[in-house]
Amino acid sequence: MNNNQPAVFGGMRLREKLAYSVGDFGANLYWGTFASYLLFFYTEVFGLTAAAAGTLFLVCRLLDGAIDPAVGMIADRTETRWGKFRPYLLWFTVPFAIFGVLTFTTPGFSTTGKLVWAYSTYTVLMFLFTGISIPYSAMLGVISPDPVERTSVASIKFVFAYAGSFVVSVTLLPLVQALGGGNARRGWQLAFVIFGIAYLFINLVTFLGTRERVRPAPSHGSSVRGDIRDLFTNPPWVVLALTTVIFLLGIGIRMSVTAYYFKYYIGPQSLALPFTGGARSYGFVELISAYGFVGQIAAIIGVLFLSSFVRSVGRKSAFIILLVVTIASTAAFYFLRPDQLVAIYLWNALGSVTGAPLSALLWAMYADAADYSEWKTGRRATGLVFSASIMGTKIGGAISAAGAGWLLAWIGFQTDVAATPGVRHGLVLLMSLIPAGVVALSLVLVCFYPLTEARLSQIGAELKARRARESAAPAGFAGFPDGTEAG
Repeated sequence: MNNNQPAVFGGMRLREKLAYSVGDFGANLYWGTFASYLLFFYTEVFGLTAAAAGTLFLVCRLLDGAIDPAVGMIADRTETRWGKFRPYLLWFTVPFAIFGVLTFTTPGFSTTGKLVWAYSTYTVLMFLFTGISIPYSAMLGVISPDPVERTSVASIKFVFAYAGSFVVSVTLLPLVQALGGGNARRGWQLAFVIFGIAYLFINLVTFLGTRERVRPAPSHGSSVRGDIRDLFTNPPWVVLALTTVIFLLGIGIRMSVTAYYFKYYIGPQSLALPFTGGARSYGFVELISAYGFVGQIAAIIGVLFLSSFVRSVGRKSAFIILLVVTIASTAAFYFLRPDQLVAIYLWNALGSVTGAPLSALLWAMYADAADYSEWKTGRRATGLVFSASIMGTKIGGAISAAGAGWLLAWIGFQTDVAATPGVRHGLVLLMSLIPAGVVALSLVLVCFYPLTEARLSQIGAELKARRARESAAPAGFAGFPDGTEAG
């Protein structure tokens, strides 16, 4: 074996796992903002109505989601000296950072002009994000052939992901206040200048610090039609994709309305906290930042313990257990009054410590689905598997963000107008029973996931033997997908 070639098998050093995982920290400076504050930005700062913003999300994200499989197939067919997926981190990050600033810039246009600006900048931003996120996610399927190790990497990756969301939850609104000096529009724009510069450096670290190890053998030719057929005849992927759409639909509605829940339902609170010298009033920015702090710390703790939990009970059982607790903790918000802040924060912590690992577990399971496809068909389309999966997340996110905007309009919400009892009750429902009911549907779906731990071990062993046999075969040799040899 040529020592200059990347090893097909073997472990990853912690340094490489960290280099890969830090990429999700940078991505979630943006994705965390999209999930928690973009609807709030467009209605409270930019000047759109909730219904107009909801329609914007639906149109732009569905357009973006439609190109995901094409990007995945292009990435699968990319050949460079850096691999298939790593180069995209270099090619798309600079324009993405520029459009990040433009998206959070509020021009002095008419309502129509603002809509054109918002549609244009957000659509391009999401297209560029696709050009980064799909290859980055697909790298999880090729940096190691070992499912257990990929779960470990996914756990570390999502620690960084939630660390990025933590930074957004705790610092974004105070940063906007500080940078804007009372001008929210300027504050949002400058905040994303800082985020863009940070993302440039982070993606450079990921590019330089990682390798791609799993590569399909030369005999594994593929066509676009064959790749798509393989995808939709892959039962594990189909179950995971549907689960992802429904899970993110429920979670996305809740995250989109959290800022409104705190501003218009919780309101300012007078609290006597330890070491503060008595009671004082805490406003919207302080309360929601503290809520984000608690939730993201709990999320990081949950992801840190994911690998050991999965080793104890298996992927599928772990997913079901975590999902049940997440649904219960979400539904509990229906019974909480505005003055029960301690209970609100504790239920948020419980939901985060169980809900956050679900996303990490889903991505590790998608890598397993890519293995299953290669084992079944003899062809590997990692980029397509992950791009189609990301398309599912975008569909779920698009419908949830649009639905949140439309539901806010339906309950009678108006920006900077005191909430009526009907609006307040609607906000409670959007934080509790509605998302809990939607997420419960994903619990039914995941029960049909077919890859047990024993099946994964069998598939991994057979793929390892097949790859070793093919890499040692003379030119022109081809093995059949079932593992038998030609001739």
